[in-house]
Amino acid sequence: MDQNAEVVAKAINGSLKIIEQDREREIISRRFGLSGSKETLEQIGDMLSITRERVRQLEKAILIRLRIAAEDNNIPELAHAEKIIVRNLTEMGRIAKVSDLAEKIFGDKVSDKQRQELAFIGEISANLTVIEESDKYYNSIGIADYGNEKETKQKVDEIVNLVKKNKAPMSIDEIDNNTNYEHPDHIKAVASISKLLATLNGYWGLAKWPTVNPKNIRDKIYVVLEEKREPMHFEEIAEAIKKSDFRRKDVTIQAIHNELIKDSRFVLIGRGIYALDSWGYKKGTVSETISDILKQAKKPLTREQIVKKVLSMRKVKETTILLNLQNKKLFKKVDKNSYTTAD
Repeated sequence: MDQNAEVVAKAINGSLKIIEQDREREIISRRFGLSGSKETLEQIGDMLSITRERVRQLEKAILIRLRIAAEDNNIPELAHAEKIIVRNLTEMGRIAKVSDLAEKIFGDKVSDKQRQELAFIGEISANLTVIEESDKYYNSIGIADYGNEKETKQKVDEIVNLVKKNKAPMSIDEIDNNTNYEHPDHIKAVASISKLLATLNGYWGLAKWPTVNPKNIRDKIYVVLEEKREPMHFEEIAEAIKKSDFRRKDVTIQAIHNELIKDSRFVLIGRGIYALDSWGYKKGTVSETISDILKQAKKPLTREQIVKKVLSMRKVKETTILLNLQNKKLFKKVDKNSYTTAD
């Protein structure tokens, strides 16, 4: 057994020894999944032939006794486990999701039982704070000196509200400039326990924003182009997605090309080259682009002016632009070097 796993297991066994009655020990083991899967109050009540409310009362009373025993140093095995947890939390920014903390302590092949053991130690330790799982927060453990559950939730909500007010993703430095934390790593750790936030490429935003939490291929394409800030070939986009921090990166070039064609946000400006419409690009052929340029100018433009404007909007050869200008149905030459629309 891994050394850390052994220390945690001893802490669990030492804590359970404090509980004198077998039935009470059974309740705690089943509620926290210390010997298998976590069970509900109803399941335990049915097994012990008592009511759900009675199970809840017993659980609360047992935890109070265990917390007192831990605070009075009557569970000697617990101190070593606490030290391991606090040391790792310090490196992680003072607080972390139980799942992330378990991976750091036990490694990648962490089990549900090991996660549940850490959560249980957090519940009875005076030096640790536990954030219960809910719609807004992940089940997390923090160092008690940096806030209890209520104070920690307030810190999370403060960051969420700041991001909402900003209406755009923020870097940790930007959040730091608007809050009061001892270190940016603590901000990152606090933000990480919120289910309402997501992060991508160093920026934090609301989890519902595709810019930080892209859920489909189109959103991922948008994020790649927005980050690059310049037109890209669809094969370049595919490669960028493969190298990204997105959760799922196994997309084919064909799938990406299909989405580029279907989504109006993406504008084809050359052979296989796409840009965002928010950059000022518009869909259309080279001839249509020339027509739009001349209509907006409301006056004849020289060949050089037309070429320059088209090249700022399309990745095409200059000769292609000049060939399109020869279309007498669309364009009229007004002098040796100037053109206007034919209509």
